[in-house]
Amino acid sequence: MPESTLTERQLIARFVDALRELPEVEANLDHWEPVGQRSDRGYDAQVDLHVAGKSFVLLLEVKKTVFPRDVRQAIWRLQASSHGKPTGQGDTPLSLLVAESISPGAKELLRSERIGYYDSGGSLYLPAPGAYLYIDKPPPKALTKSVRTLFTGRRAQVLHTLLVHHQSWFGVTKLAQQAMVSPATASQVLTELERFDWLEARGQGPGKERYLREPAALLDAWVKQLASIRPLTLRRYYVPGTKADALVARIGQVFDAHDVQYAISDEAAAQRYAPFLSNVSQVRVRVQIDANSDAAIGDLNARVVNEGANLGVIEAKSPGELLFREQADGLWLASPIQIYLDLLRGEGRSKEMAEHFRKERIGF
Repeated sequence: MPESTLTERQLIARFVDALRELPEVEANLDHWEPVGQRSDRGYDAQVDLHVAGKSFVLLLEVKKTVFPRDVRQAIWRLQASSHGKPTGQGDTPLSLLVAESISPGAKELLRSERIGYYDSGGSLYLPAPGAYLYIDKPPPKALTKSVRTLFTGRRAQVLHTLLVHHQSWFGVTKLAQQAMVSPATASQVLTELERFDWLEARGQGPGKERYLREPAALLDAWVKQLASIRPLTLRRYYVPGTKADALVARIGQVFDAHDVQYAISDEAAAQRYAPFLSNVSQVRVRVQIDANSDAAIGDLNARVVNEGANLGVIEAKSPGELLFREQADGLWLASPIQIYLDLLRGEGRSKEMAEHFRKERIGF
């Protein structure tokens, strides 16, 4: 959850200043209820707005952070605040949500209900009759950082588990065990995902269970974060006199002989699940690096290169980065979710192959 840096009063002041910067707009703060002292008015502040000769009264509800779940709970209040509320003037009353950060999904829901919003990143939506205002800016840094960390490290292992088993119900303990994380980490991730309204829940207390109702939305969100997430270290090698198909088989034999934990990924793995390319020029494999793996790579006669590599070794720092690998024809292949994400980081036609692979093998 993003850390709060602005007070309620500061958020309202920023919103009013943002309105005043627009052409032919006048905005004045008419009323504000301090935090924890909201009256029976049903809103936190009132702003008198004049846009190109038209007058409105904005009835504000102020929050720190807003996700889709928060929006669904607040919509009826926001709509009620603009109907039948005395404003002391004959101007048109409009409800509007002001928050330090509003997630993209929450913004979409608010727009679908024609409820205005403003966040500290500068995004503004005001569907006033005859005075439509819409400014879309990147989310505030606090929200961006909070979302990005959800898709890294051990938290990503929880997401991986939910996507692989998206039709299963999970309690916190069971999810933690399968994701190879602590119950606290599993619980934190579930709480965050509930805010995005991607989970279904049943039961209460220690017996509460969830399942991933929106796997496509979660996977899409992960894809959007890939560019901002530092990839694992990639070692590039050239193994002489070996084509990709034969190299895959050799990797399986040599790594098994040295008891190396590995998983073939990217194009070489995707080709086995859902053929797409006429040939594969490079094999990429996720490997838990240790003395055994170094010895195995040596037995392959692989030499380090900067160009012309036919073997890429992705350094996995823990067994959690090899979660849900599957054995096929004597080889360990990465999970379809991992293969898809690795393809999107690849080169050449790998992104095109990723979309084919998602459609044919993942299915959502």
